[in-house]
Amino acid sequence: MQSIDTEQCLEQMADQLRVLIQQRGIESPLMIGIHTGGVWVAERLYEKLLLSEPMGSLDISFYRDDFTRIGLHPEVKPSKLPTTVEDRHIILVDDVLHTGRTIRAALNEIFDYGRPASITLAVLVERDGRELPIEANVVGQHVELSPTQHIKLEGPEHLQLLVQEGE
Repeated sequence: MQSIDTEQCLEQMADQLRVLIQQRGIESPLMIGIHTGGVWVAERLYEKLLLSEPMGSLDISFYRDDFTRIGLHPEVKPSKLPTTVEDRHIILVDDVLHTGRTIRAALNEIFDYGRPASITLAVLVERDGRELPIEANVVGQHVELSPTQHIKLEGPEHLQLLVQEGE
């Protein structure tokens, strides 16, 4: 089992986000984490960036298009957005970008709440295997895994990413 240095990834992501926010002249971005691991990562980035707006979270279970295929039976929980998304600059955070389906579902849900000015996608780990044309703006680490490997995020107190074999 291989481990990934999450603290180094988070520092790198925070640095990249600071640059993007400054370059784009964004004041008070709204950070939204995708339940569960994305929320944990977003909480850490939120602290590092000293953001002033309350953080939001999305539970995209209802918006997934593949939950029956991968054996999930969604238990829909409410999303928590502290303010409107209309004309806001959003930083959308997830732990792992793999197929792109989670991000697609999150975008669908966000647009149900309104039309943001922009969305910046930040992910702790980006791996191969994309099924949809979705690309992260900020990435902690890129990894290439075999089809039998997957990534597990443990947390929330001490975030640890593990590469595991098997299903």
